[in-house]
Amino acid sequence: MAVAYVQEFPIGDRTTTNYDFVADKIGDGPFEGLIAHTAGFDDEAGVFRILDVWETREHAERFLAEHVQPMVEQGPSAFPNPDNFTEPTRDGFYELHHVVS
Repeated sequence: MAVAYVQEFPIGDRTTTNYDFVADKIGDGPFEGLIAHTAGFDDEAGVFRILDVWETREHAERFLAEHVQPMVEQGPSAFPNPDNFTEPTRDGFYELHHVVS
């Protein structure tokens, strides 16, 4: 079943330097099971939101474990803007009822 994966980070200095760094390291794919990836500022909610749609939760979890988590585990000093390195205030999955692609 398709799932959405959401991460939200409080808007700090409104820079995308760390996000861009991670995105550059990971590349543009294709990634097995990824249907769509989005990232942007939601000023009304006060967050920078990453929203992915995956074919299955297992695809997403494997991608995160192989590509994202190793970078995060290095800590703030591994990022170009360590002062803006924060843990997400939201980080989770939900099953999707309907996906159009």
